[in-house]
Amino acid sequence: MSYPDKVYLNGSIVNSADAKVSVFDRGFIFGDGLYEVMVQINGRFFYEKEHLDRLQSGLQKINIEYDASLLKSEISTLLKSVGLTDKDCMLYIQITRGVAPRQHSYPADIKPTVMMYAVPKVLPEINTVNAHVITRNDFRWSRCDIKMTSLLGNVMLNEEAMQHECYETILHRNGVFTEASHCNVFFVKDGVVYTHPADEYILNGITRIVVIELCHSLGIEIKEIPISTEEIKTIDEAFLTGTSTQIAAIQKIDNHLLFIGNEKGPVTQRLQEAFLKLK
Repeated sequence: MSYPDKVYLNGSIVNSADAKVSVFDRGFIFGDGLYEVMVQINGRFFYEKEHLDRLQSGLQKINIEYDASLLKSEISTLLKSVGLTDKDCMLYIQITRGVAPRQHSYPADIKPTVMMYAVPKVLPEINTVNAHVITRNDFRWSRCDIKMTSLLGNVMLNEEAMQHECYETILHRNGVFTEASHCNVFFVKDGVVYTHPADEYILNGITRIVVIELCHSLGIEIKEIPISTEEIKTIDEAFLTGTSTQIAAIQKIDNHLLFIGNEKGPVTQRLQEAFLKLK
């Protein structure tokens, strides 16, 4: 992915080479901020309200005073300035607490730093990746429900997948699988779909929510119950979900092969086809 030519920064559209943030910005010093990613498909953002609602919820959780609804008009301005108004693209939004002298506690009365950029991105109709994944202990903190910019744990875990020439790392904590380094994860056993509940140990992905809705509408039984590490070799199917990942079939977990060639499971295929129609 290339750098965008222009970015939105604190109310202005500027050349990305000229966009500057203070070294005392708490996002730089502490990772004290949030981000959100949306994709525009056929001229509209996919589940835009849900993405912005999640951003607002995160801001409230970490006590940053900013109204995320203000971004809607600013997003339109940004897309127009970069020629992406009606084109498929990915939008990145980042809001930090702002610039202040370094101290751990929240400083009073500082203005948040708001940055956005958009780049062309056309998602495939169906994600044809047959993902190989590794499993690792989830050593991150216990507030994974907050979509924070400080992602060192996720980065380290994803890099380990890359080193093993795998698509992702799926994580387990206290004997059960939680999520992946940058995706949510679902398992299928005897036709029933399982996924970890949306608590503090996972990010409640928007695509995760969509898949749960699709299961209900298609009459596929779904349980927000985690799969244990001991059960992993008894599952029939597994898949990953995410904004850019969409729904990706998992072919191999560590040394456990789920399917051969492109013969992914029927539940995964059915959800991928339903997701395509939804888009």
